[in-house]
Amino acid sequence: MTLRVVDAFTDRPFTGNPAAVAVVERFPTDAYMQAVAREMNLAETAFVVTRPDGDHDLRWFTPTTEVDLCGHATLAAAHLLGGSARFHTRSGPLICRSVDEGFVEMDFPADPPAECDPPAFLGLSGVRWYGRGRFDALVELADASAVRSLEPDLASLARIDARAVIVTAAGDRDGIDCVSRVFGPNVGVAEDPVTGSAHCTLAVFWGERQAKTRLVGEQASARGGTVRMERRAARVLLGGQAVTVGEMRLTV
Repeated sequence: MTLRVVDAFTDRPFTGNPAAVAVVERFPTDAYMQAVAREMNLAETAFVVTRPDGDHDLRWFTPTTEVDLCGHATLAAAHLLGGSARFHTRSGPLICRSVDEGFVEMDFPADPPAECDPPAFLGLSGVRWYGRGRFDALVELADASAVRSLEPDLASLARIDARAVIVTAAGDRDGIDCVSRVFGPNVGVAEDPVTGSAHCTLAVFWGERQAKTRLVGEQASARGGTVRMERRAARVLLGGQAVTVGEMRLTV
């Protein structure tokens, strides 16, 4: 099995979010794919099987579990397949296409958050809004500097029954509509560098607040990355670039 490592949501190596991608003739056992993902120890390892009709089946694994939706590993897989691809996944069909300036545009389901009371153990100060989407919890803080400087208690965040916790605020520089960071201790990812699927929630949240259809989000992790978003009813178009940085072959 050959795996290629792709940095997603960036145009420069060693930034953005790295994903390992294996294009295989058939899916190995679940246990083997999980073991490979644990060995790679990246936020996601993706496995792709090409169908006879030219479409592809796609599955994603963190170091500890299989997940229902992943943006950056889908971008990485589409990048390796030439930019345009139709994937069949646990979240339905995901269509990717090459667009301008080396960007890949991905058609994902929107995940609007519903406001609810934050748990008492959240451990974050200055919370302006708290809610839940299908996969993730969303926390709005006072400003972007609070998001950038945040040092959360991951043990407290792990008590939330969600795939991950998105912490966000309005953008603080030209061309950036929102800033976010994403913490996923429940799926073995302390902090995800750039989370495409989180922007399915952020696009709705900030798009409604700012009365915008098209937005740009910055994920303010140590590696950093940007995600273009376009709201289309129950869907969100996510756009990003990607760079292949390495290749390895498993012999067992």
